[in-house]
Amino acid sequence: MTLKPPPSIRTLSSEAPTTRIVLVRHGEPVSAVRGIVGGPTGDVGLTDAGREQVAILASRLAASREVDGAAALYASTLPRAIETAEILAPVLGGLGVTVRHDLREHDAGELDGLRWDEVADRFEMPDFDHAPHLPIGPGGESLTEFHERVRGVLAELAGTHHGQTIVIACHGGVIAAGVGLVFGLPASARVVLPTRYASMTDVEVTDRGWRLGRYNDRYPVA
Repeated sequence: MTLKPPPSIRTLSSEAPTTRIVLVRHGEPVSAVRGIVGGPTGDVGLTDAGREQVAILASRLAASREVDGAAALYASTLPRAIETAEILAPVLGGLGVTVRHDLREHDAGELDGLRWDEVADRFEMPDFDHAPHLPIGPGGESLTEFHERVRGVLAELAGTHHGQTIVIACHGGVIAAGVGLVFGLPASARVVLPTRYASMTDVEVTDRGWRLGRYNDRYPVA
């Protein structure tokens, strides 16, 4: 006789350790306000409003202590993500920021630094719903390549930090790729999500695989 449900039945409890990856979208970037493709050239960091958004999140984390004990703080190589991580670092025990190129947003190639109206005039962009294998622009990534890159680094970091909590300052596309991974979508699937600036999304690994802990959480604790 057993008191436990069979493995096919959904349960929330588990004796195995959970690995928690807290994905924080950066605050409002200057590139978005100016309508510029924000790759390594176009990204010049956060606006004043963006810094305030992340500061509010930092204040929440200081009060709630919901990510106390985080083992590591990562950021993509783009300035808006690095600046976000640096604002959060003091409330994460003063963790140093580890920068990873493979955590960057969808690589736009030659589109980087152009205004979006210039992109529309010069390039024919692919419809990722129907052609996820085509690059976003010359020298850029396809949707499938982008998702495969993100899935690879998330799996790597989950293995490195087994049973721990880590925080990653990253991008809306990275978060969408992570959610697609959790729900078992193919890497070619376009995931359209309204992820807000300075919000938190948790993707977790348990003995049953990937799961979504929360999505798009940015409200201050009452």
